[in-house]
Parts: sequence; C-alpha cells; structure tokens
Amino acid sequence: MSFFIVEPMRIGILGVQGAVSEHVGAFERAFSDMGVRGTVDIVRNANHIHQIDALVIPGGESSTISRIMDTLNLRKEILSRIEQGIPVMGTCAGAVLLASEGDEAVRRSGTKLLGSVEVSVKRNAFGGQRESFESNMNIKGIAEGFHAVFIRAPSMELLPSSRARVLATFEDKLVGVEQNNILSFSFHPELTRDPRIHRYFLEKLL
Repeated sequence: MSFFIVEPMRIGILGVQGAVSEHVGAFERAFSDMGVRGTVDIVRNANHIHQIDALVIPGGESSTISRIMDTLNLRKEILSRIEQGIPVMGTCAGAVLLASEGDEAVRRSGTKLLGSVEVSVKRNAFGGQRESFESNMNIKGIAEGFHAVFIRAPSMELLPSSRARVLATFEDKLVGVEQNNILSFSFHPELTRDPRIHRYFLEKLL
C-alpha cells in the first residue's frame, strides 16, 4: 500500500519505555537530509495511534513494553494500524515484539508478541549488557558499511514460507528483515549519526 503525504509526515514513536528520544533525533536528521517536512510524535495512547503516518517500536525491555501496551490498551490499535499498511519499524526490543514466535526466554518473560513479522526471535542472542558491541555491516538495498550498535540484541530466524526479506546478517545470525510495510532490526540504528535506515523508512511515505 502506498501513502501520499501532502501535509508534514507524522512519525510516531511508541513512548512507553526505551530509546525514544534517540529515534526522535534520528528522524529529525533524516527530515533535514531529505529536505522534507515532518514531525515526530510520542505515542502513549490510542488516540495518538490514529493520528500518525508511521510507527516505530523502539529498543528497551520487550516484556515491559508488552505489558504497558496492554495496560494502556494500545495493542489492538497498533495491530489495526499495521493491518492498514502504515510503515512500521521495530528496533531491538521492537523486533522482538513484532515477531510471530519467541524462544524460551521470551516465553518465560511473559512477553506477548504482535505476530506481524514471520520470524522466530531469540532474546539476548548475543549475550547480556556486558557483551554489547558495535560492527560495520551491509544492510541490503539500504546502506553499505552501516555502523550497527548491538545491546542485548535478539536474533531472528525465518519461519517456513516466511514472506520476510533478509536485509542483514551478523555471524550467520539474522539481524534485519523487511516484510511488506515493516522493517525489523536487532540493533539500534538510532544510536548512530547515520540517517540512512531512517531515510529508507521515510521513503515509504513518499
């Protein structure tokens, strides 16, 4: 589905927990680089969901974000907007939440997945906080030599007959996919000054 935005783009960042301000800054840089008008809204209630053109589910603690989504009655509204075809991006915890299946660590945490991307996700696939790392990697069709920041990062695995397209791998682990209107990354593109992933996301609205 294509969206033709005449008014300034309104990008929503799910603002219940996690790396919210970092995404705001990344989109502001992308707007400037692209020469387009746009605003970034912090989404905290159902009314916000219906006022935005695209949504980001940021990194943070996936079980906490999942629980607050339900407390604030956001899950149904988010799924409705995803089904309508608005562009959605999940980073780190957001990638966990967008997945269709989770490993035992996801199940033990009580995280309820949105089931929007046909992948199985492994929580903390690269280790805990002390094993955080950075690496330059290629994001297919988006960016070569992108400086990716991994913090308690998950990994993904395509489900049988998955429609998701592989965008990035690291050490044979899947860390980036695109499925229809959804981008899902294991790492934190908002923690660099490189706007290419955020620009690619915005291009879905042009």
